[in-house]
Amino acid sequence: MLRRPLLLTALLGAVSLSAALPAGAQQQSQRYKFLEAVRKGDGNAVIAMLDQPGQQIVNARDITTGEGAIHIVVKRGDAAYLRYLLAKGADPNLRDGSGETPMTLAVQAGQPDMIQILAASKANANLGNNAGETPLIRAVQRRDLALVRAVLAAGGNPDQTDNVAGMSARDYAKRDTRSLAILKTLEDTPVKTPRAVAGPKF
Repeated sequence: MLRRPLLLTALLGAVSLSAALPAGAQQQSQRYKFLEAVRKGDGNAVIAMLDQPGQQIVNARDITTGEGAIHIVVKRGDAAYLRYLLAKGADPNLRDGSGETPMTLAVQAGQPDMIQILAASKANANLGNNAGETPLIRAVQRRDLALVRAVLAAGGNPDQTDNVAGMSARDYAKRDTRSLAILKTLEDTPVKTPRAVAGPKF
C-alpha cells in the first residue's frame, strides 16, 4: 500500500524539480535532446523540435566537442538530412571544437555532392580549421580529383596557406608527384590573392 504514494511523491518531486530548473539548464537539456535525436536518426523528434515556433536549436553545439547537427549528418553522409537542416536555418559555416566546417568534413568523408549542397547554401570554401587546413588543402592531401574539382567550383582558393607548414593546396599538389592530374587542375586555376579566413590562431 505504501508503494503507490511513494511513487506519486517521487514523480511530483521530479516534476517540481524540472519546473525549478533555470532557463539555461532547460535550454541545455533541449539542445542535448536535439543532438541526440539527430545522432540516432530520429526524424520525428527532430522535425517536432525544429517545427516549434521561435526555435533556435538548429545550430546547437555539443558542449564537449562543439559538434552541431550539421556536422553529424555530413559525417554520416546523409544528403537529404543536410538539405533539411540547411532549409531550417543551419549555419553552413558552423565550426566544431577543432574548427572543422561542414565542407571540410564533407571532403574528409569523400562526399563531393555534399560540397555542392553546402556551396549552394553559401558555405565558405576557404574557412580553415584550427590548423588552417582548408577544404581544398584536405582534398589535395586525399589525392581525390573529384573533391578538388568540387571545392574549386565552390570557390576554393588554391593559394591560401595553412597555419602549420605555411603551405597552400597548390604547394601540397606540387610536392606530391602521385597526383599529377590534381596538380594540372590547380595549375590551370588562376592565382588568387590569399584571404585571411584561415582557422583561428591562438
